[in-house]
Amino acid sequence: MATKRNQAHRSGAVVMRGDEKRPTEDEQLLQQEGADASFLKTDTWRALRIMGEFVEGFDALAGVGPAVSVFGSARIGRGDPSYRMARSLSRKLAKHGYAIITGGGPGIMEAANRGAREAGGVSVGCNIELPFEQGLNEFVTLGMEFRYFFVRKTMFVKYAEAFCIFPGGFGTLDELFESLTLIQTGKVQHFPVVLFGTTYWSGLLDWLKATPIDEHKISPEDLTLFTVTDDVDEAVQVILAHHAMHLADLGAEKAGPARPKP
Repeated sequence: MATKRNQAHRSGAVVMRGDEKRPTEDEQLLQQEGADASFLKTDTWRALRIMGEFVEGFDALAGVGPAVSVFGSARIGRGDPSYRMARSLSRKLAKHGYAIITGGGPGIMEAANRGAREAGGVSVGCNIELPFEQGLNEFVTLGMEFRYFFVRKTMFVKYAEAFCIFPGGFGTLDELFESLTLIQTGKVQHFPVVLFGTTYWSGLLDWLKATPIDEHKISPEDLTLFTVTDDVDEAVQVILAHHAMHLADLGAEKAGPARPKP
């Protein structure tokens, strides 16, 4: 027979031995005496809230169909050439049936959402809670507010067929290198990354060639994971070609291996 010290007490997946005994989940749920809101600050509650954000995001975006995520600076105005290019790109992609997903804010995000809406497409904005106010732009037709960056970033990747990266700051660079890492490690496939602005990205590309490649931190073929352009039509064709290749591969998988001729 187990001694009191070695006796096991279970709480879901947790097993405890010794004198400590936690109240059951039903007990804690129904207990009102002395209840306060301190549980709202616990990691356990935070995990549930994170799970809730994932569920809401998956539920909202599961039916949008093929989509392209567009990133870039929130600090540019409507007269900036990048704004006009992002608007034009998204309009053309929407006409091909793609939903456009952005961070939902101003600048490039607004331009991309605007182009999608003008073409009658689905214009998604995944906004993030920040210390300063950043509401959804007026061109979003399907908007969500997230507390956690990593949940929001999952939505950008999970429902996208491609990334289009316009000139931007740390957030844009974060999305760029995360997408390249996912492709390089095989986590996502048939996923084109298009960088707009040859002049803007030239310094970064020169550094990648001169330092990480020279020191064998990345391979030369890693620089083929993305396309750099100033041409909206070229970007659209790159995305359409990758999508067609992906559909062809899916068809081949469903058909199975070819049978040898008798």
